[in-house]
Amino acid sequence: MTTTKGETRKGKIQAQHFLTVEKMIEYLFFFSALFAVICIVMITGFIFYKGTPAIKEIGLLNFVFGKIWRPSGEMYGIYSMIIGSILSTIGAIILGVPIGLLTAIYIAELAKDRVVNILQPAIELLAGIPSVVYGFFGLVVIVPWVSDVFGGAGNSLLATSMILGIMILPTIINISVSSIRAVPKEYKEGSLAMGATTIQTIFKVIVPAAKSGILAAVILGVGRAIGETMAVILVSGNSPLVPQKITDPIRTLTANIALEMKYAYGLQEEALFATGVILFIFIMLLNFILTAFIRRAGE
Repeated sequence: MTTTKGETRKGKIQAQHFLTVEKMIEYLFFFSALFAVICIVMITGFIFYKGTPAIKEIGLLNFVFGKIWRPSGEMYGIYSMIIGSILSTIGAIILGVPIGLLTAIYIAELAKDRVVNILQPAIELLAGIPSVVYGFFGLVVIVPWVSDVFGGAGNSLLATSMILGIMILPTIINISVSSIRAVPKEYKEGSLAMGATTIQTIFKVIVPAAKSGILAAVILGVGRAIGETMAVILVSGNSPLVPQKITDPIRTLTANIALEMKYAYGLQEEALFATGVILFIFIMLLNFILTAFIRRAGE
């Protein structure tokens, strides 16, 4: 079969055309990634630009460790909100991580197909429910339950931890299921062939092999818990005081910004941006520590 000069030239033109298209797609990917980075840099720069003057005026130590938030007296201390954010997140982890992990193991390793076909869509539906709906559920169901069982108004650290524990479940379950299913089947078959039971295989072979993915799921769940605002506003009580017990009301950093930004001005507005700066630094530090922990766990 012979090839004419015209066909050869046509082939070269097509090859050049494909190379041009691939180059354009490569540039499209690059500019998409660049746009995301620019957005992050702009948001970070804006928050620090607006928040730094308040930190300078109030003083970093007075702002971070001050226990009184009273804008009418120009007293801006966010210590109680930092503690409220940390404790509610820890509570959400204590409640949500064990339930999420056991549910993921059940779906990935133990449940029959017809059960999986019911559970997984239900969990995906949980992920799509707006946070305000979770907040209404917490306000109508969890807050009265806490009040009846433990006393008090019900709007509390415990109610906040419970609603956040429920909200992080879809993130933990979906990512953990994917991580567990990604473990090579040879691991499971080898363990069973050695005489281990199914439960021993799950907890001594499969879960350790999938620990990097499971830890990543926990990190994303922690990020969801720290950043949640609307549901927290509805169930936490929004009191800027350091909680002494789990039934005391709390106010988180995110709730503080959302509650007061609509009418704040002057130093109060700058202090709210400064609250965002501290929240940003707190989340970055947490991500850095947990990411380093995941890398060490994966080695």
